[in-house]
Amino acid sequence: MRYINPKTNFAFKKIFGSTGSQGILRSFLNGILYEGDSRIVSVEIVYPYSLPRLEGMKDSYLDVWVVLDDGQRVIIEMQVLNVPGMEKRVLYNAAKEYSNQLIKGQDYRLLNPVIALTITDFIMFPELGEQVISRFALMEKNQFIAYPDGDVELIFVELPKFHRKLDELRGLTDEWLYFLDHAAELDQVPEQLGKVDEIEEAFEIAESARLTPEEDHRLELKSQWIADQKLLLELRQNAEARAEQESARAEMESARAAQESARAEQALAETAQVKAAAETEQRRFLKLAARALSAAGLDLAVIAARLQLAPAECAALLDESV
Repeated sequence: MRYINPKTNFAFKKIFGSTGSQGILRSFLNGILYEGDSRIVSVEIVYPYSLPRLEGMKDSYLDVWVVLDDGQRVIIEMQVLNVPGMEKRVLYNAAKEYSNQLIKGQDYRLLNPVIALTITDFIMFPELGEQVISRFALMEKNQFIAYPDGDVELIFVELPKFHRKLDELRGLTDEWLYFLDHAAELDQVPEQLGKVDEIEEAFEIAESARLTPEEDHRLELKSQWIADQKLLLELRQNAEARAEQESARAEMESARAAQESARAEQALAETAQVKAAAETEQRRFLKLAARALSAAGLDLAVIAARLQLAPAECAALLDESV
């Protein structure tokens, strides 16, 4: 038996966003948002699953959009590609969902909280170490006090950080994470996961044999598109890495050249100082020699000839003080 990969947004929507998937989605959200605590009683799936409108392309709308029994909104997106602007996109979708609840003139108190749940098949926050699920909300920067009525929360699930094996799973959160990360690799439902009715149902929906020919074709296109995009992204990242290395190497060479230039200038300055000192000492010697010859009674022309100087230059030396 083969299962479609729930990490593609096509399969994710079919499993969690189909009409009749409310129970699956309720269990999934209780596991991911509330560590398995059954806080969500019921869910309403807005815009249930339908085939993508553009072949092989990421849909322009969210993967799953849910209203909980308490009125809270949850927008869910599965991302396999770390596309540029990802962080802004998540924040934009959450803010848009929050603001779109009201029409002009309605009371702000009618606004319901919004959770943007983003599941990624790549590491988005390496600075958080091996933390799989991270939560972000409005908070005062210095005192870390939550903003009153902080109704917008961003939750991220980074699947590459999830490393637990079947015999290491502890509770509903781990079981759903394992389903997301490994369903496509399995040929039967693991006994431990099959004990959860909703996960068993998710596996049933994920059976590739249940796909219509059109769905199978779309899934193949989607999978190929994702593979192509991953390759392009990898090539671009490699090119950017090489460009950064070349830039760093060029900067290093430039710094080395600047150091060599500075050393050369320093050597020239030292040579100039030595030369100036030598010229000063030579002139001092000539002054002393000229005075000594003058004191011996020799005339200017003889002194100039002996010192191999022009008479005018010799006269200037005799006029200078030693």
